[in-house]
Amino acid sequence: MPSVFTPEMARQIGIAASEFQHRQTGQQPKATTVVLSNETLVITLHGALSKAELDVSQSPEGVAKMQEYHRNLFKASVDTLRAEIKRITGVAVREAAVEIEPVSGSVIHAFTSGDMVQVFLLNERMSSGERGKPTGTSGTNGV
Repeated sequence: MPSVFTPEMARQIGIAASEFQHRQTGQQPKATTVVLSNETLVITLHGALSKAELDVSQSPEGVAKMQEYHRNLFKASVDTLRAEIKRITGVAVREAAVEIEPVSGSVIHAFTSGDMVQVFLLNERMSSGERGKPTGTSGTNGV
C-alpha cells in the first residue's frame, strides 16, 4: 500500500528545507513551496539567494558560478535533508538535485525517481483549477 503524503508532511518538509538552506548559506528563504507528484518531490525556496548572489548572477558567467556553487554546497550536505525527508515521510530519497533561478532568487531541490525532472517557474501564481484539490503546500518565512 502506498504511503499517504499529507499537508502536514509538506509543511514539515518546507520547514526542514528552509532551515537546511539557512544553515548552509546564512540566508533565510522568504517562502517555500513543496509539491509531490507520484515519487517526485520538488521543494522551491523562494527568495533564497542573498543580494550579493543576485548581483553576481547578472552575467551568464555569474549565473554559472552561482549554479555551480549551490550544486557543490548541496551535494556536500544533502544527506542531512534526505534523512529529514525520510523521517517525515517514512520513505527514503533515491536521488537529489538542486538548481537556482537567479532572476527570482529561488532555489529548487528536486528529489526524483531517476527520471528527468523539468521545473518551470511561472511569472505569476495560478490556481489548480480544481476546487479542494491542492497541488502543493506553500508558506512564508520558512513555513
